[in-house]
Amino acid sequence: MSKQLRADFMLLLVTLFWGVSYLLLNLCLTEMGPLTLNAYRFLIAFFAALIVAFPKLRNVNKITLKYSALIGFSLLFVYLGVTYGVLYTSLSNAGFLCALTVIITPILTFIMKKERPGKKMLLVLGLCLIGIGMMTLNEQLKPALGDLLCILCAFAYAIDLLIVDSAVHKEHVDAFQVGVYQLGFTGLYMFVMSLALEKPVLPSTTGVWIALLFLAIFCTGIAFIVQVVAQQYTSATHVGIIFALEPVFAGIVAFFFANERLYPRAYVGACLLMAGILIMEINFSAFFLKRKTLPEDKEEFAVDEEAQRLKN
Repeated sequence: MSKQLRADFMLLLVTLFWGVSYLLLNLCLTEMGPLTLNAYRFLIAFFAALIVAFPKLRNVNKITLKYSALIGFSLLFVYLGVTYGVLYTSLSNAGFLCALTVIITPILTFIMKKERPGKKMLLVLGLCLIGIGMMTLNEQLKPALGDLLCILCAFAYAIDLLIVDSAVHKEHVDAFQVGVYQLGFTGLYMFVMSLALEKPVLPSTTGVWIALLFLAIFCTGIAFIVQVVAQQYTSATHVGIIFALEPVFAGIVAFFFANERLYPRAYVGACLLMAGILIMEINFSAFFLKRKTLPEDKEEFAVDEEAQRLKN
């Protein structure tokens, strides 16, 4: 198995973990407040990573810690949005709306660089706006509070990705250390807020303990670290398309394990969102250019083969 194929498989596994996480969040929220849950989730993930990779984390510079603290602060809003969003909307809606990050990130990039959006961007925006409307608007044309919070989560995560992109290209910033220390800072922020706004409690049942540990270790600690490492061996297009499968996994898990059923128009809206995400991530011009040049490559190969035959 090639390194790229192995990396794609690991990213697919990470995406599956994130798809399952919405159901686990819903289960954990039956016994803990959102702030307490996220505090435990990130702190457990951080200390687990610290134990496993301590030699790589021991020598950390101030610049890496500064960016880790900043990224952790942006993740605070990401996970506040998704956790409170799950409380007030369906698991399927949460999965699809939080995945809008892959649309919002290039939009923010366009705005920051003051570039005019192209036809592809306008098409994707149109599909997503219609899809969001069909998934979230009720008969009074009002979205649920949870839907708005999940969209806020997607915006916050887009900002987080832009900060991460800036950080990892700094000369003295260690990407692996940022991936771990951001977990610690996010957990610390959540814990302080939980002390101020909630009464932290531990899970009281075995099922919730298992859900919490799975969230912390697999959906947070391993997922964040694997994402950073795997992206070194695969293309950005592969990563985008694989991550676009997160809402699909979330919807499947909600359908089979939470008995969640949506209105038919919501499923149509979900399909429009998925179409927008895939159109955004696939480089069609490069794909067709590759296909166009393929016959020439075959012709060159045939000439080389004939020359080799004559030589022999």
